[in-house]
Amino acid sequence: MATLILVRHGRSTANTSGVLAGRTPGVALDEQGLAQAAALPGRLAGLPLAAVVSSPLQRCLETVQPLVDARPGVEAHQEERISECDYGDWSGRKLAELGDDPLMAVVQQHPSSAVFPGGESMRAMQARAVDAVRDWNTRVEAEHGEGAVFLMCSHGDIIKSLVADALGMHLDHFQRIHADPCSVTAIRYTRLRPFLLRLGETGDLGSLTPRENGAEGKKDSSGEAVVGGGSGAA
Repeated sequence: MATLILVRHGRSTANTSGVLAGRTPGVALDEQGLAQAAALPGRLAGLPLAAVVSSPLQRCLETVQPLVDARPGVEAHQEERISECDYGDWSGRKLAELGDDPLMAVVQQHPSSAVFPGGESMRAMQARAVDAVRDWNTRVEAEHGEGAVFLMCSHGDIIKSLVADALGMHLDHFQRIHADPCSVTAIRYTRLRPFLLRLGETGDLGSLTPRENGAEGKKDSSGEAVVGGGSGAA
């Protein structure tokens, strides 16, 4: 089945200044973020990407641009549903000052009930992101086959919520998940369940390259986990 590569955008000017960027326009990658983006094509060199799908926010588009430039034959798309959470009135504010807001405790401990003033709920954020991934998974499989690999570049809370969904975790536990800037998370979707292959990976990704069917490379498409956990080679 299709494999989704989730990339969090590179480090941004908001990350370094301690600001909750949200959907504030004009938030770009900082110097380190640009270097992270420049390194992304090399990190993904062994993966035959069928499509690159990005949040429309500037920091995500800047992150995937070197990859898109390096692979002119790969389709590039923007997807509003994997855009950052709409933090409403919290957008653009310092995280240090938001820490004293009573809502922050709810965001951390009971996020499924959190609704940002003038923005959206965290439940709505997760629902739209999951719908987007499922829709793109179906589209990529239909156009490129069940073994296709595609990439989505999004934001920390979006990626954490997608991982929680893939693991069957309640949204109230998603704050236990972490994804660094420009880290790679991989999820393979099967007919019966998703499998989390990587979480917040910042190193080599060669083992994610699809293998030819054979004695060692044959994949089980039933959706069942390998008994004993497997060797990790497939």
